[in-house]
Amino acid sequence: MLRLLIIPLLFLATPGMSQIEITWKTLTDVRFTDKYSEEEEAYYYYPHFGPSVKALQGKEVFLTGYMLTIEPKMGIYILSRNPFAACFFCGKGGPESIVELKLKPGHSKFKMDQVVTIKGKFKLNQDDLYQCNYILEEAEAYKPD
Repeated sequence: MLRLLIIPLLFLATPGMSQIEITWKTLTDVRFTDKYSEEEEAYYYYPHFGPSVKALQGKEVFLTGYMLTIEPKMGIYILSRNPFAACFFCGKGGPESIVELKLKPGHSKFKMDQVVTIKGKFKLNQDDLYQCNYILEEAEAYKPD
């Protein structure tokens, strides 16, 4: 009898669990090696993603961090573990401490260093030097139900 009551509750709970909350600690499941780029004539950090990060590929996730409005007119936004003055670009942390955002059209306006939770489809990037290793596609400000 108890099983008959619990099973329908599991199906009711599923839609609310469609997004996965990740933390900056989650994104540390990666190691980097130096790799040479002929195109750039320089070495760069090549990521080797761990199993917990690989399992997020293509999933809808949400993450809280500092918004870095790099070039709003061109749609370049980064979510960072640290505020701009202490972000990866300034030598604090590694590439795993930032996530590139591909925001949906008509998105909210953001201020530099605004603390925000963003949801989007998680994508890993190993080979495109011109994008971050972590990307949230179809990203938008997250407001829990």
